[in-house]
Amino acid sequence: SRGAFRELWRASSFPALTPAETGGPAGSDGPQPSFVQANLSNSAAGVLRGLHYHRRQLDYWVVAAGRAFVALVDVRPVVAGRGPAGVETRELAPDEWVVIPTGVAHGFLAIEPLELLYLVTNEFDGRDELGFAWDDPAVAVPWPAVGTADGRPILSDRDRANPSLAELVEGLRH
Repeated sequence: SRGAFRELWRASSFPALTPAETGGPAGSDGPQPSFVQANLSNSAAGVLRGLHYHRRQLDYWVVAAGRAFVALVDVRPVVAGRGPAGVETRELAPDEWVVIPTGVAHGFLAIEPLELLYLVTNEFDGRDELGFAWDDPAVAVPWPAVGTADGRPILSDRDRANPSLAELVEGLRH
């Protein structure tokens, strides 16, 4: 085999996003994203990355290879003091994508070896790289048991040290 070529993203075929996806006001068309950086992550089966949170960045993820269990946690109501976080999960296979609005925490678990392409609306800024515990019981993401022999995911030191969502929000208010 000579290999393969796949188009993963084309601006002209990118769907118009709703205000809920762009973080714009309800009832508005909202500004459409302009992507300024692309990232590619490679993760072994069982790796969990998250939950991460950006206040100034929209992400578009597309699976290049493998399968991912993706969790989106809408923390905007929590940060604003208006209610609990909403949790949405989905499984993504190659060429499937998800838009992650500004203010929505996100993470993924590699169900099998995974290549994930990220298009983002801001260049990397460590001050906007926030996170909270992937297993916070107040959020209760229903992660599948994929990872080490005991079913626990493989985490980075950073993700292992993340605070609870309540602790993150408290820190944002001060």
